[in-house]
Amino acid sequence: MSQPTRRDLLDGIAGGFAGVALAGMLARDGLAGPVAPHGGLHHRPRARRVIQLFMNGGASQMDLFDYKPQLTKMKGVQIPDSVVGGKRFSTMTGSQTVRPCLPEITKFKQNGDSGAWVSDFMSHTAEIPDELCFVKSMHTTQVNHAPAICFFLTGSEMPGRPSIGSWLTYGLGSETADLPGFVVMTSRDKEASCGQIFYDFYWGSGFLPSKFQGVKFRGSGDPVLYLSNPDGISRESRRAVLDDLAKMNELTLKDFGDPEISTRISQYEMAYRMQMSVPELTDFSKEPKSVLEMYGPDVQWQGSFAYNCLMARRLAERGVRFIQLYHQDWDHHGGLPGALPKLCQETDQPAAALIKDLKTRGLLDDTLVVWAGEFGRTPFSQGSDGRDHNPLGYSIWMAGGGVKGGVSFGETDDFSYNIVKDPVHVNDLNATILHCLGIDHERFTFKFQGLDQRLTGVEKTNVVKEILL
Repeated sequence: MSQPTRRDLLDGIAGGFAGVALAGMLARDGLAGPVAPHGGLHHRPRARRVIQLFMNGGASQMDLFDYKPQLTKMKGVQIPDSVVGGKRFSTMTGSQTVRPCLPEITKFKQNGDSGAWVSDFMSHTAEIPDELCFVKSMHTTQVNHAPAICFFLTGSEMPGRPSIGSWLTYGLGSETADLPGFVVMTSRDKEASCGQIFYDFYWGSGFLPSKFQGVKFRGSGDPVLYLSNPDGISRESRRAVLDDLAKMNELTLKDFGDPEISTRISQYEMAYRMQMSVPELTDFSKEPKSVLEMYGPDVQWQGSFAYNCLMARRLAERGVRFIQLYHQDWDHHGGLPGALPKLCQETDQPAAALIKDLKTRGLLDDTLVVWAGEFGRTPFSQGSDGRDHNPLGYSIWMAGGGVKGGVSFGETDDFSYNIVKDPVHVNDLNATILHCLGIDHERFTFKFQGLDQRLTGVEKTNVVKEILL
């Protein structure tokens, strides 16, 4: 009888003997996290990995997924104070008193058996609405980019806490020994747009051991620096140097007990293994022409969103636990009619292709894909053709990994401003992501500064069970 693989065991895990068997196998290879070894996962998981497509800047929900014909009827008319007045209006970045309705800037159509409303700017996404769960009632506590992004990704407005990817790789370990468990990619042409930059604390490990921080793959040249051996250095000689270095580090670890020394040892070993795994990972030559065409014309341009989406699929099938893609420039305080179509052109086809590709390969069922940003936009114009930030109600979509397809959950008012049904807080979303991976967010903690810290904080937080299979 053949030895079971990690994939076989993960498919059957629900605690009990399967959990014990999985824990033993992962612990043997140094890949286990603390959730599995202590008696299995909290419950049976539907997902084994996450791909997060993060649209930094605040995508305009009423121009993409949250169709509001009332805005067209009231074009140019002042939005009632009853909608935006009082303390809520004080959460906006500005204090403008003239707030004329700005309707959607393109047409919407209903699509698929679910009849989901999708903007013409997202024509490729409109081909797969029955695979998607649209959450139209997201809300957050932050109105400015950096704290809102930090809050969405780490559960805290202040930098320094672990990213959700670090939490997951810490808790669940990795399914691969040849690649990092948490990989980050940014769209190269967007790395300093909309007044923001990509801060490494967005994918940092915070107070968790640093080996769980995200590894950023670069958008040009070698994805990771120093993977190639210098001229005159063979793989064998590098192996010998690493062996000697590991012995010295182990002696230091024995003397001082610093966990960062253990991290250093493991990262040297990971880099050595990545010398073989990364060149194969980034070689698209064996991808069928039909697949490359599905991702769009930018797929061969290293660092593009299309390239990163195909890389995300390849990372997923190789066992990477959490894959995070950033695409900026959604912050349109002006010039919305010209800027938004361009952003959609860059991201719509690759994101839809990723869902189709995962499904074709049988990976969508256990891969949770999340398309989201830090907040939404206002239904009234800022200047002549822009929209301000709106943290009170916006839209995201999810697919695969135990989430229902063909669903639209939550509802905003006729202006896509306030939530009127089924609100979903950022903490609720993160609790739901953890749930899909078999983790109870209330029981998943790490002792730091004398407190049991968790990703979802101490506020009342709910798993959104209505959208789960």
